[in-house]
Amino acid sequence: MKKIVLTIALVTSFVALFAQAPGKDKAVFKDYQPGFYQNFILKGIEEFNQQQETPKNDRRFKIVLSGMNLPTNIDLYNKQWCNEPISQGNTGTCWCFSTTSYYESEIFRLTKQKVKLSEMYTVYWEYVEKARYFVKTRGTSAFGEGSEANAVKRIWLIYGIVPEDAYTGFKPGQTYHNHSKMFDEMDTYLKFVKTNDAWNEDAVLSTIKSILNSYLGVPPTKIMLNGKDYTPMEYLNDYLKLNLNDYVDVTSLLEKPYYQQVEYIVPDNWWHNADYYNIPLDDYMKIVKASIRKGYTVGIGGDVSEAGFEPFAQVAIIPSFDIPSEYIDEYARQFRFSNKTTTDDHGLHIVGYIEKDGKDWYLVKDSGSGSRNVGKQSKSFGYYFFSEDYVKLKIMDIIVHKDMLKDYLPMFKK
Repeated sequence: MKKIVLTIALVTSFVALFAQAPGKDKAVFKDYQPGFYQNFILKGIEEFNQQQETPKNDRRFKIVLSGMNLPTNIDLYNKQWCNEPISQGNTGTCWCFSTTSYYESEIFRLTKQKVKLSEMYTVYWEYVEKARYFVKTRGTSAFGEGSEANAVKRIWLIYGIVPEDAYTGFKPGQTYHNHSKMFDEMDTYLKFVKTNDAWNEDAVLSTIKSILNSYLGVPPTKIMLNGKDYTPMEYLNDYLKLNLNDYVDVTSLLEKPYYQQVEYIVPDNWWHNADYYNIPLDDYMKIVKASIRKGYTVGIGGDVSEAGFEPFAQVAIIPSFDIPSEYIDEYARQFRFSNKTTTDDHGLHIVGYIEKDGKDWYLVKDSGSGSRNVGKQSKSFGYYFFSEDYVKLKIMDIIVHKDMLKDYLPMFKK
């Protein structure tokens, strides 16, 4: 009897080990060929600015996806309305493209208006405010292309917003946005200001605006719609009827107390905003799931540099060689953020979901180049497919309507 039991135990163990093997993900080094960025954006920039840049192959360690049944058919997803994805070109302004897209979807949800808003209007005034803060802090604040999602709200509350066709930020013949020269000019000038202690705010802002005007154009102070003039603030409040105070930013980090509003400490939060609602990870994920099921969308920001983030396949998953799904928790999330293997890379916009094998997959609208490698003929051009695990481990902050946080707000300390 003991021999039979032992034999059964050995067979059972062998079967278990054999069954686990196929579940272990693998990865290889891939030599990435030039994609949408090199073949379209850079060519457009060369045509406009006479820039020359030779596309280079890029070797990366990426997950092997062959044999996986991944939900990469966009038609399978329960999708909320959003404008078609547009490219941010050669800029670091994903924060603005993703959040503008989010607010466009909110305007449609609330009023059924389909509007396309100007990203470059927000970017223009964000640079002005960065330069103002640079002077105020005597050059200790960061001046870069990046910002966070709540920068859009902050700028609109000061300057309002205008439609895309009122301020494109393009010059005649320009195909894609290119801020490389513009940013270099502003950055060089501000370094000169710091070196020479030339802290005259009016003079600095006048120069920064002059640089922005030469590349993006002068932003409008009035627009006309249906025979009526609107200032950018009137357009926001009276025409769009969007109450920006209804929107909140949420994070989940162990390094800060839960149920408090905290600062999200990353370089792109250059103005040290401390309005982020910090909640436990399980609740964080409940908010994401509830939002997309109730007809809302979700603005997101996080890391897109992982081995499981495969832009040519448009999927983002967490491989087992990184961490098995059952071990993804607040400790794993904080560990990666603390040791900087999770970084604040990119802003995107969740616009749909599908449930598969008991977990969510999210349809994610993108302004970057990787999601466009499939070609313009594809329905998924400009989108990614994110697994629930990827959001849980690597997406560090979200923007949602405050109604999605109403069950948690009473827990927050004043």
